[in-house]
Amino acid sequence: MRTVIQRVKTGAVDVDGERLCEIGAGMLLLLGVEGGDTEADLEWLAAKVAGLRIFNDDNGVMNRPVTDLPGLGIIVVSQFTLTASTRKGNRPSYIRAERPEAAEKMYERFCLRLEELTGRSVGRGRFGADMAVSLVNDGPVTIIIDSRLRE
Repeated sequence: MRTVIQRVKTGAVDVDGERLCEIGAGMLLLLGVEGGDTEADLEWLAAKVAGLRIFNDDNGVMNRPVTDLPGLGIIVVSQFTLTASTRKGNRPSYIRAERPEAAEKMYERFCLRLEELTGRSVGRGRFGADMAVSLVNDGPVTIIIDSRLRE
């Protein structure tokens, strides 16, 4: 599983003019599920995201996780293009992406696990839909995590 985590001042997801979710300050994640991703990948990544210290403490140092600050929101948007391989040519290949049926289940389980770990609801996009994702990046702070690299 791969995720791009963005610390945001605001974030929202719309589909066909319908607002699916909206947050003020918090984090907006793009999540890509690859073939072969396991429950262990999901568990590790959800715990990493929940504990990631990307929010400022009283001294202005990024030292606090989302769980420390009440009122911060979370949105997770499924994005298969994070699995792209650009090794050959200029057209990305998505052969590593998990099949949609399995990817959607992993996406939903990831969102539920993140809710359990953070104690707050997680806004969601609509799996497979053409979404309009808007955000105001805070910092900017953008972190990329791959469950297979575990850096």
